This record gives sequence, structure tokens and C-alpha cells, in this order.
Amino acid sequence: MEIEPHNTSEVEVWFVAEDPGRTRVELEHRNLDRHGPGWQSVAEGVGHDQGWPLYLDRYAALFGDRG
Repeated sequence: MEIEPHNTSEVEVWFVAEDPGRTRVELEHRNLDRHGPGWQSVAEGVGHDQGWPLYLDRYAALFGDRG
């Protein structure tokens, strides 16, 4: 966990209405290079099966297909 703002990446999430019963979730995780030397391993970690894909799958399992 990083507490210095100039060393942190940013995550932005959008909820896009597809139709009355469907919403698409879009996520952008940017400025990973701000983590400094070795930032590539941070990028690999969040892109790995135990990173964003895991959390987005969990989100979909909780909130998907509620119609």
C-alpha cells in the first residue's frame, strides 16, 4: 500500500447503461509507472488471474444477471 500521492497509480471505474436491465462496467488502471522501479511487476500482478480479473469476476458473480 502506497500513501504518497505522487507514487500512486489511479483506478477509474465507469458504469455504462447498455439497456434497462444491463450495465457494463469499464475499468482503467493507469499510471502504474508511478510506483517506481519495478513497476512492471505491479502491472503484471494486477493483470494476473489473482488481480483485477479475480475481483471483476467476483463483482459479476455478486451483481450479474439480477433480472
